[in-house]
Amino acid sequence: MRSFASRITEIAPTTIMTQPLVSIVILNWNGRKFLEQFMPSVQASTYANKHIAVIDNASSDDSVAFLQAHYPNVQIVHNSGNHGFAKGYNEGLRFVKGDYFILLNSDVEVTPGWIEPVIALMESDPTIGACQPKFRQYHQRELFEYAGAAGGMLDYLGYPLARGRIFDLCEVDQGQYDDAIPIFWAGGAALFIRAAVYFELEGFDEYFFAHQEEIDLCWRLQLAGYQVYVCPQSVVYHVGGGTLPKGNARKVFLNFRNNLIMMAKNMPVGEALWKIPYRFLLDTVSAFKSLLEGQGRYFTAVFKAHVAFLNWWLFKQKQSVFPVSRKKKLQGYILKSVVWRHFVNGKKTFAEIIGDK
Repeated sequence: MRSFASRITEIAPTTIMTQPLVSIVILNWNGRKFLEQFMPSVQASTYANKHIAVIDNASSDDSVAFLQAHYPNVQIVHNSGNHGFAKGYNEGLRFVKGDYFILLNSDVEVTPGWIEPVIALMESDPTIGACQPKFRQYHQRELFEYAGAAGGMLDYLGYPLARGRIFDLCEVDQGQYDDAIPIFWAGGAALFIRAAVYFELEGFDEYFFAHQEEIDLCWRLQLAGYQVYVCPQSVVYHVGGGTLPKGNARKVFLNFRNNLIMMAKNMPVGEALWKIPYRFLLDTVSAFKSLLEGQGRYFTAVFKAHVAFLNWWLFKQKQSVFPVSRKKKLQGYILKSVVWRHFVNGKKTFAEIIGDK
């Protein structure tokens, strides 16, 4: 396989006349503070053929007025309500043009040349449907960030992890994951995706509302025959928790419910029939552990998520978007248990988790 650097060299002479149109699309809900803080870095992006759009989920603050006053060239798409991440993007992207979309959280600081290496990589291989940059923490900039770190993976029981992040433990970035490789899922805080692929797959599953919808989309994308990549030559800094802070009961509920729905939709039936009950057991252990630690809201949220999943399974499946195929090979799928290796064996880094020892 050709190196990533050689691919970049082949595409370097590209001019704005032949560059694909890249639309940076920020979903906003009452995010005036973040727009004011981070829009200058977005505007300073050096990629020439770019378009910036903000999809507003019916904000009640002065976000829209601020954009109109200070960034008149930014396209504003007005959604009729707060549709969450999934439906918010699905509704708004219908009005945004581009060969590529970058779905960018409002609480992300980008670096000037963050777009070029990702687009060069994707242009070099038409099977790459989605890609992410490297995520670092905004406040502790040497650390990987939870939302995707250096590339999202999935273990065989459906638990998400990332190169540089295991559960809530984030590693120091020492260049240990600087290779551009296929991954399972790309972080939704700065998700590059071909516009045609997004619409081909019917976008995000709106039933999810928010949380893990990007993993579901990337799973369906792979099952449709595309690849997902990470391009660590691009770096962004993510605040995280801008809408729902860490530990929020609603966030816990959505993460547990959506993860189970995602498994039921995308796994072969034979796998889902034993893995989902097993996950119920593991989730219950986690819930009781949190209860003993005094986290009653976490405990309640997990059991509400289980009830909501069963309700979806029995009555709501038609409201979700299912994969077009379940037969394609998955990359970034780890045939190990991250729960066992982390909590029982004491493995703390991604390299330790996937190692054979």
